[in-house]
Amino acid sequence: MTAQNPGTATLMDMPTLATLAVTGSTGALGGLVARELADLGVAQRLVVRSPERAPRLDRADAVPAAYGDREVALRSLEGATTLFMVSASEAADRLEQHLTFVDAAADAGVQHVVYTSFFGAADDCTFTLGRHHWATEEHIRARGMRFTFLRDNLYLDFFPHLVGDDGVIRGPAGQGRVSAVAREDIARVAVNVLLDPEAHVGKTYHLTGREALSMDDVAGILTETTGRPVTYHDETVAEAYESRKRWDAPDWQYDAWVSTYTAMAAGEVAEISQDVAKLTGREPLTLRELLAAGRP
Repeated sequence: MTAQNPGTATLMDMPTLATLAVTGSTGALGGLVARELADLGVAQRLVVRSPERAPRLDRADAVPAAYGDREVALRSLEGATTLFMVSASEAADRLEQHLTFVDAAADAGVQHVVYTSFFGAADDCTFTLGRHHWATEEHIRARGMRFTFLRDNLYLDFFPHLVGDDGVIRGPAGQGRVSAVAREDIARVAVNVLLDPEAHVGKTYHLTGREALSMDDVAGILTETTGRPVTYHDETVAEAYESRKRWDAPDWQYDAWVSTYTAMAAGEVAEISQDVAKLTGREPLTLRELLAAGRP
């Protein structure tokens, strides 16, 4: 749905801004959530780094904020009571950004945070970035705000991008499995929660697909669906680090890339949850269904 012209709000506009604040609307997941809320006629303030890039939606105003900039976030969240917080882009200081933004939200008077976390988040989980999600959850709890945690598994949408130019998926996943979930299913859950946040206070939802796939399964489905031959090569951990050195990246990024696969090998992302179906009334998409529909 397209608006006539969403405003870029100023401090003078704060009393008229919606009490629902939505982050990430210029990205894939946050954009899906913002558009679905707009289609339902829900008023929202879009909290974005660059308001001019925010989607033009009915009953939506864009306000500036960066997760790591406390003062701007504090001003832009003033008067908001519910916050949909999409996790920040991967960065060396992502956890610091999250904690700064959570503090700003609490100090601005936000009462309820709906946060996109990670399936199996824990202080010692294999997927290194999952530890950041755990720390963020704990900080939200510590600040005393009501919360709902959406623990998303890996995205089904990303699987086609795992394939190299030679048609091979490489990683140390062994025969481990992953119950990956489509972004649009996560978005539907988020909208359901945001429409009635009181019904979801203190809940942690585990958002997965309805099947647990090995990387061999993924390669087979991609071959079957796209017609392009795809295979899976089970690397050792050492091989995985070495093969990724063709990209210039910091050590923490290599750790994140490799631990995506070792989390599968460790069995930490294989469990199938019914939460998507329970919250949306629809079974989550399979990889075949996602690809057959032309998504991603």
